[in-house]
Amino acid sequence: MRRPEGKGSQITRRGLVLLGLQTSVIGLLGWRMRQLQVEQADEFRLLAEENRINIRLLPPARGLIYDRNGVLLAENRQNYRVTIVREQAGDPVEALQKLARLIPLSVKQQEATLKEISDRKSHVEITVTEHLTWEEVAKVAANAPALPGITTGVGLTRHYPDGFPSAHVVGYVGPVAPRDLERLQDPDPVLTQIPKFQIGKTGVEQRIEDDLRGTAGTRRIEVNAAGRIMRELDRKEGTSGKGMHLTIDHGLQRFALEQMAGESAAAVVIDVENGDLVAVASAPSFDPNAFVFGISSRNWNALLENPYRPLYNKAVSGAYPPGSTFKMVVALAAMEEGIIEPGERLYCPGHYQLGNRRFHCWKGGGHGWVDLEDSLKGSCDVYYYQLAERVGIDRISAMANRLGMGIRHDLPLPAISEGLTPTRDWKLRNYDKDWLVGDTLNAGIGQGDVLASPLHLAVMTARIATGKVVMPRLIRAIDGIPVPVPPAEDLGLNENVLNHVRKGMFAVVNGQGGTAARSRIVAKEMAMAGKTGTSQVRNISVEERARGVTSNADLPWERRDHALFVSFAPYDKPRFASAVIVEHGGGGSAVAAPIARDIMLRALYGELPPLEAYPPGEREKVQTRREEQAAPPAEQPEVTGPIPRDRA
Repeated sequence: MRRPEGKGSQITRRGLVLLGLQTSVIGLLGWRMRQLQVEQADEFRLLAEENRINIRLLPPARGLIYDRNGVLLAENRQNYRVTIVREQAGDPVEALQKLARLIPLSVKQQEATLKEISDRKSHVEITVTEHLTWEEVAKVAANAPALPGITTGVGLTRHYPDGFPSAHVVGYVGPVAPRDLERLQDPDPVLTQIPKFQIGKTGVEQRIEDDLRGTAGTRRIEVNAAGRIMRELDRKEGTSGKGMHLTIDHGLQRFALEQMAGESAAAVVIDVENGDLVAVASAPSFDPNAFVFGISSRNWNALLENPYRPLYNKAVSGAYPPGSTFKMVVALAAMEEGIIEPGERLYCPGHYQLGNRRFHCWKGGGHGWVDLEDSLKGSCDVYYYQLAERVGIDRISAMANRLGMGIRHDLPLPAISEGLTPTRDWKLRNYDKDWLVGDTLNAGIGQGDVLASPLHLAVMTARIATGKVVMPRLIRAIDGIPVPVPPAEDLGLNENVLNHVRKGMFAVVNGQGGTAARSRIVAKEMAMAGKTGTSQVRNISVEERARGVTSNADLPWERRDHALFVSFAPYDKPRFASAVIVEHGGGGSAVAAPIARDIMLRALYGELPPLEAYPPGEREKVQTRREEQAAPPAEQPEVTGPIPRDRA
């Protein structure tokens, strides 16, 4: 039987097409296999490795902070913690519930962790809880197979062994917040992703964060399919932050705070030789450790509602009318310009008449005829009304700037006050009003628009004592290397003029009738010179006087005058200058001067001064106060230190 014509050739063509298609598919598969196994082998090997190998960040050890003598003010302590990685944990809600059966983990903590998980990338390690005991850590580690994505670890937590005394200077650390990244000079985006990573929030901790922080390290770990760590493959340690030695003397700082217990006050002590701030104390203080571990709502509200403002560093951030402590500025401006001679006498009848307005002296009957030394010793207001009117506000402000007032000193502390030394132009710019002669008279006794912090007043006093441009500093050494102190420039004031002001300040404390005579230092080789000040918060109104209100004691605490005292010692060869302010304390001679004297004695002796250094009439009071301070308090305040009290 014959095959139909053309049939064989048709089968052959179909076969060839099918064969071609099969060959193409096989070739394509072969090419793809070669691409996967040869050309892309490294890429897929890396992906497989990453599923098995994890890289974890190692937070750096924060730089330690010491006082000038090596006393530790800020250290790092080990902290056991539990962390979770979302991409390894599966259902984080279920994982946290399992964890809560092993260790204390409140619903609030779980909710906070879930919120942080939702805010971070899935591979970021999140701290669930910390400050665990070894037994709690062991429970979690033993149950690791049932807790995928959850691991235990040990980190470092900041601790402040000194607590209250250095809180305002050292500051404290806390978790990174979005606003913190804006102020960091070098915000490492990787480092700040470390769970619960802490950075400085206040004080030195904040201002030199970049030096204290250090750089992160890494470690490569092998995990199994359940996410459990099998072994550590590699570790690269980070770089620790730089250690800092401050100029602060821990013992003096604590002593100063004790002397101001029960007050809203501040004290600054400066070494006039090199500008070292050996004490920067603000009372009442607070416990910085309460912020590191998370402060309770009760304690936080107690801090905010305390009228003595324990969180506020009054020593450098406060701005107060300097009162009569400003009189040395006016005197120097007048003598430098040749407007008055030191021996020239002016008459004080108890008031000064300017037009139809009468400016009163604090001494109603007046001081009579007084010269420069007498005017400082008795703090005559009328003398300085007359001087201020002759000198003018612009020259007074220029002298104040020369003495370190009205400027922001460069220190590693936040919110440093610039103070205010007003001028004619300043009032015109800010109030669109002309400066009046009455404004100058008020400024002449440190009232009106003049503002200064205790830091300003301490620097002013140091410059008067030495005739040098003493520059305050707070960092003594970095990583053990001393910070060089440039030689102080000459102030450019006539030494004879300065000596007359110094003699007046000496008479304030040591002269008969001096406003601070009761606060003198007995030892002649340590004799102190100073100036009292009382800055008025508000005038007593006519209505109040009609109700019998005639003095500070008749007013509520917050309406009373501030008490101030500035000093330097020893008089013959100054070593330290200081400034003390007691908010709403009343008179500087009665309240601020005794505190300043005690602090100055502690600075001069380097230890608790002997009772013989005090005037005979003061020794029994000092001994009683020491015994009270040595006795354990009936109830130690949890956060704020000394609690507010109303002065009788």
